[in-house]
Amino acid sequence: MKKLITLVAVFSLGVASAALAETREAAQNRLDNAGSVLHEIMATPDKGIPEEVLDHAKCVAVVPHMIKGGFVFGAENGRGVATCRIAKGWSAPAFFAITGGSWGLQIGVEGVDLVMIIQNEKGMQRFLGSQFQIGGDASAAAGPVGRHATADTDWKLDTELLTYSRAKGAFAGLTLTGASIRGDEDSTEAIYKHKFSNRSLLLGTVPVPASAHAFLDAVRGAKAQAIASN
Repeated sequence: MKKLITLVAVFSLGVASAALAETREAAQNRLDNAGSVLHEIMATPDKGIPEEVLDHAKCVAVVPHMIKGGFVFGAENGRGVATCRIAKGWSAPAFFAITGGSWGLQIGVEGVDLVMIIQNEKGMQRFLGSQFQIGGDASAAAGPVGRHATADTDWKLDTELLTYSRAKGAFAGLTLTGASIRGDEDSTEAIYKHKFSNRSLLLGTVPVPASAHAFLDAVRGAKAQAIASN
C-alpha cells in the first residue's frame, strides 16, 4: 500500500511539473510574440500607432495571435501581457486573460492580434484590479492610426482605453465592447515563480525578469520607431 501511495505521489509530481513547464513555455512565448507584434506594427508607421498616443500611454497591453473565426469575432480564451509606466521606465509585465466581447464584422478571421493603450490613471487602475469589463467598467474607443494623431480627435479626452486589432496584415482601430479582463495567475506564477498580483507587478515593486526584456525593449522601441519614421 505504501509503495502504491509513493508511486501515485511521484506520478502526480511529474504531471504537475510537466504542466508547470508547459505553462511557463506558453507564457514565455506570449511575451516574445507580444514584443514581435509591437515591432512589426511600428515597422509600418503610416499604419501604426501614432507617436502622440505612445507618448501619452500609461500602459501598453498586447494579446498576440488570438485565433478565432466567425461572423462576429469573440475574444474567447485570449491571453496577453501588459506593462505600465513607472519612475524607472516600464514595469515588469503582468499577465491577463480576456473573454467575451464583440469585435465587429471580421468574417472568417484567424490569427488576430489585439493591442490596448491605457491612456490615463483611471484606466491604469482598472488593470491594477483583479477584473473589469471593457465598455462597462472601463470606457474604450477605436484608436487612431498613422504617423500622427490629428489634433481634432477626442482620443486624448476621458477614454480610458484605445483598442486596435491586426488581422491578415491589416492594422486598424477597433471598437471592442463587453470583453472581460482578469488576471492570469497561472502564467504569472510560471514566469515569476510566485503569486504576485497585477497591482504589485504594474506598480513596479517586482524586478523585471530576464524573460521579459524582449517585450519591454519592444515597448520602449515603439515610440523610437514612430519618431524615426517622421
